[in-house]
Amino acid sequence: MKKVAIIGAGTMGNGIAHVFAQNGFEVNLIDISQTSLDSGIATISKNLDRMVLKEKITEADKATTLRNIHTHTDIEKGVEDVALVVEAATENLELKLKIFKQIDAVCDPTAILATNTSSISITQIAAATNRPDKVIGMHFMNPVPIMKLVEIIRGYSTSDETTETIMQLSKTLGKTPTEVNDYPGFVANRILMPMINEAIETLYNNVAGVAEIDTVMKLGMAHPMGPLQLADFIGLDVCLSILNVMYDGFKNPKYAPCPLLVNMVTAGKLGVKSGEGFYDYSASRKAEQVAEQFA
Repeated sequence: MKKVAIIGAGTMGNGIAHVFAQNGFEVNLIDISQTSLDSGIATISKNLDRMVLKEKITEADKATTLRNIHTHTDIEKGVEDVALVVEAATENLELKLKIFKQIDAVCDPTAILATNTSSISITQIAAATNRPDKVIGMHFMNPVPIMKLVEIIRGYSTSDETTETIMQLSKTLGKTPTEVNDYPGFVANRILMPMINEAIETLYNNVAGVAEIDTVMKLGMAHPMGPLQLADFIGLDVCLSILNVMYDGFKNPKYAPCPLLVNMVTAGKLGVKSGEGFYDYSASRKAEQVAEQFA
């Protein structure tokens, strides 16, 4: 498995492409927007520059990594001859089902189809294909080049062979894969999102301010980033989407999104990517700079 396709050139997609390319894989990075592809490649180049400055890689390594990435706006052409597809499109069920139906029809029958979804059912996505045994979740953490964890999510029909292949592949990328089963939120977000939601409830109920809540969690619980800042970094719209998936899946009111979160997303205050969330980023560091604190 030396040729892969990544669908989606956004934050997660370009990060996943970066990691594969840096580890010697030939990568087809696919997006319907050439502008998004150009932006994704620019982000990868900036992140590689940062690694060169920190002497983690050489200029030659950077050049090789960029040469390993090929961009496509035609999804069918981009996936036709690859051994693995990793879908990293928007966290929207209908969109993912459409993508998986399309790529299933043109990919080699032996190809594995993975999704970077952070909450949507792998089993439901797999049911849109004729190869449910070869569909699996491959949930990378943001920022992808830095964070070590990959949640490997088995759908109801995912085979042992597919799971073992992806577990070993993740290790070749320098990641630590952790196998989990297919339930809403998996492990990472089933635990993380209620904590973030409770932090928002704490703010909503005027127990404490934004900085105070984050300070308690950073200094008292040894978290590298407070939950409200982390929510900004993830994207408040993404947090809301995940909580809605969990609420719909479990029918448990403890997963119901806080009204403050709903209102902020409705108002377009999505965190770092919109310039404002719980913190104001309009005159400060952008997402790729915020990521430096993890390095």
